Amino acid sequence: MMATNRGLLGSYRVLDLTNENGYLCGEILAEMGADVIKIENPRGDSGRKIGPFYQQIPDREKSLYWFAYNLNKRGITLDIETEDGRQILSRLIKKADFLIESFHTGYLDSLGLSFDKIHEINPKIVMTSITPFGQTGPYKDYKGSDLVVMAMSGLMYITGDPDKAPLRISFPQAFLLASAHAAASSMIAHYYRESSGEGQHVDVSAQECVLWELANGIPLWQLNRIILKRAGSFLSGRWSDAKQRLLWQCKDGYVSFYILGGPSGIKTNIAIVKWMEEKGAAPEYLKKFNWNTLDMSKQTQEMQDRLEKPIGEFFMKFTKAELYAESAKRGIMLYPVCNAKDIQENTQLKARDYWVNVSHPELSTSITYPGVFARLSETPLTISRRAPLIGEHNLDIYEGEFGFSKSELGVLHQSGVI
Repeated sequence: MMATNRGLLGSYRVLDLTNENGYLCGEILAEMGADVIKIENPRGDSGRKIGPFYQQIPDREKSLYWFAYNLNKRGITLDIETEDGRQILSRLIKKADFLIESFHTGYLDSLGLSFDKIHEINPKIVMTSITPFGQTGPYKDYKGSDLVVMAMSGLMYITGDPDKAPLRISFPQAFLLASAHAAASSMIAHYYRESSGEGQHVDVSAQECVLWELANGIPLWQLNRIILKRAGSFLSGRWSDAKQRLLWQCKDGYVSFYILGGPSGIKTNIAIVKWMEEKGAAPEYLKKFNWNTLDMSKQTQEMQDRLEKPIGEFFMKFTKAELYAESAKRGIMLYPVCNAKDIQENTQLKARDYWVNVSHPELSTSITYPGVFARLSETPLTISRRAPLIGEHNLDIYEGEFGFSKSELGVLHQSGVI
């Protein structure tokens, strides 16, 4: 039976052939109501070996990584490297609307499952491929871990201290970003299919997806001919040679804030000085400073340090939660540097009932997960079930939907096809 969620994609089916480089794409489509069938090798997907594990017990059925990125999916096993497996996959393709995969470039072609072949089986299908560097170009056959993609995108070049080696974001992000882009791109192809009846091959390069996250790195070169470089906890080389502090220590951690010119910056600067004045912490030169004359393109390091010193001392009197709450009241552009515990306890997320408890009967417990990425009034997104166990829905799909007999399934199982 198809999934009961009748959301945005409630009448559509997705075949998810991704590994850990693409799990999130299928989960996003599943939250939107699609019937996402996760297809994995009979021995279990490679992502099941990624820790941490539930109660720190290494087990293919207890990977928290697997849990996190495969919610709402149904799961079947199938060895597509066998002839029988490819024939079964072809039958699944005939009844599918999307196919997402993250194999290395050319792998499906080598099995006789190129996009042209898949399109021949089902002309309306949208096939989305997620790879480190895309399906074409000089790097298409290169392997690419999160570290490699982060470096090749340029993000590591601007991350870290200037006198030390480049850094990547601590938790692997490259293929999560690629998966999110893949989901959005799949929906664009879906929109085109709805009007034309024609499926497409969506080619997602993780390198290019991370490149988009550089934010102002590219415009700074295009508009100002400035090459953005890593500056640790400072902003450097954007308007003048003066370094601006971006991360500030407080009682229990750090907050992000920086002195800025222009209308929005002036408002924040005046508000923070007023707050400091109320607490008796603003020196006379700061109270008298004319923020309307602040020109960051002409700012000297001496003046920048003089402005920042009393503000830094003021922040040390408060916790990051106190600074955040008061800044929100006063219209000050400041935010806390949060750890996982801070995010889980965030009052805004709690007020919106963001967190959801998902039942895990096989563990005799429930686990708290982040909620859906958007709230829609008429076609709500939902999280309705935990990630599938290995082959959990084999009977439902192979016998219930495709009419395989139990004896046929037994043979397929014994031969390692499912």
